[in-house]
Amino acid sequence: MAYVITQNCCGDATCVAACPVNCIHPTPEERDFGSTEMLYIDPRSCIDCGACADACPVDAILPADGLSEAQREYAALNAAYFEDKEPEPVGDGPNFHAWGKPTFERTLPSDFAPLRIAVVGTGPAGMYTAEDLLLHTNAEVTLVDRVPAAGGLVRYGVAPDHPATRKVGDTFARLHVHPRVRMYLGLEVGEDITPEELAAHHDAVVYAVGAPADRRLGIPGEDLPGSVSAATFVAWYNAHPEVAPDAVDPSAERVVVVGNGNVALDVARILVTDPEALAGTDIADHALRALHAGRVREVVVLGRRGPEDAAYTRPELLALTHLSGVRVVVDDHDPRTGASIDAAGPKDKAAVLRGVARERVDWTRPPAPGRRIVLRFHSAPVELLGDEGVRAVRTTGAAGETEIPAGMVLRAVGHRGVPVAGLPFDEATGTVPHEAGRVTGRPGTYVVGWIKRGPSGGIGANRVCAAETVGTLLRDALDGALPAPTGGARAFHRLARRRSRRLVDARGLAAIDRTEVARGRREGRPRVKLATSRELVAAAKGGRRWLPR
Repeated sequence: MAYVITQNCCGDATCVAACPVNCIHPTPEERDFGSTEMLYIDPRSCIDCGACADACPVDAILPADGLSEAQREYAALNAAYFEDKEPEPVGDGPNFHAWGKPTFERTLPSDFAPLRIAVVGTGPAGMYTAEDLLLHTNAEVTLVDRVPAAGGLVRYGVAPDHPATRKVGDTFARLHVHPRVRMYLGLEVGEDITPEELAAHHDAVVYAVGAPADRRLGIPGEDLPGSVSAATFVAWYNAHPEVAPDAVDPSAERVVVVGNGNVALDVARILVTDPEALAGTDIADHALRALHAGRVREVVVLGRRGPEDAAYTRPELLALTHLSGVRVVVDDHDPRTGASIDAAGPKDKAAVLRGVARERVDWTRPPAPGRRIVLRFHSAPVELLGDEGVRAVRTTGAAGETEIPAGMVLRAVGHRGVPVAGLPFDEATGTVPHEAGRVTGRPGTYVVGWIKRGPSGGIGANRVCAAETVGTLLRDALDGALPAPTGGARAFHRLARRRSRRLVDARGLAAIDRTEVARGRREGRPRVKLATSRELVAAAKGGRRWLPR
């Protein structure tokens, strides 16, 4: 019985390297890698060895005969990817393993002096970069993050009801205590230290700072109270210390989510999920209390285009249709929507909606009893209405304008990078100009992740992105193109301690983890996150008296 890749797939291709028969595609060497929604196992070639399942960092690979009822559709989804493809010959593909002595293309000569490299950002992009450097070279890595906790989007961006996806953080966590790693959390480049000071103490600096801003709708009323970016909402329910506990008020009966990507589905799902089901996750305490007290019964997900062009992935949409206690309906206000669903082929994401109810929603009535998500396509917001807060969204479509009453609007139309202190910035793309990761006109300075390529690709896409940047950095080192640092590791340590009173190192991070896990154990949860910088730093320093429960 073949193995099957399911919803949690992070796409980092660890499974590809483990497969002895080349049955997982697309591989990093193939053109489609990074552009498909997930990786797929060819059931015709799989030999049921389980090597891929053992290697998967997010538990996304399961035997086909062990799938739950809700997961069985993933077997068909895997098989469909290979319908028009010939099986890869065993022993003849670029990823076939002869299991010989491993070789590493991105490396330095053994007599090359160890490099000191700073990586700014501890999310997936930064940690894949650190992993690549530690595995392939004898470099010393300095991890820097403005937040006094590590993880980036793994900790603060993954929905709490997707715990398996967070497991990739366990892979990164082992690097935190690597003997060649020094960690400086709670240290902000551009505020506590300058980019020049950071560069002066390292041979190279890699910025992995992501795309922290949200894209704007550019419509009247966007700044009304009750209009919240999805990025803020996600950070709120994940206990990000830079988002206040009262930043979101889920007291409205109807919420409109503008956007059609995976983030839009995430926030819609969290809003209508029974809070009792979330009580067993690591969702922020303040968010759990607010959702318990909230009144959300209906979430309307607006898409400017049709279901065939939606940005979300099939795995996320499939999961939404199996959400317990929640009805998913398609608003049948535009005939193009039903036509697209009916005409969709088996590989098209619109085909997932074939079994979803369609109904013409009457927006003059309050939400129906129970909880539901309404997918409304071909509907663009043109104005948010209200005086002291949002009360409705005016949309336009083929049938004209429609006013949808709502007490909260979440803007989920994409992320955007922000200027990085000391680096050039392209306002049009929201990225730092670079050549294969090397920042234009800044010797010894590199970028990786969303600040490099824009907000595209999931967690695993950063592995290949990091490999390119590290390869460029090492070529520059061999060519003698890296500026020589003027300060050493000890000097940087003293500088960081002088500039930031919020510093957290690897030992402090371990103390934070123990504190959160202990708090969770008392409540029957995996962990209870500390939600402020003050709490995080206090836990790191052992100040439990600051952590009342």
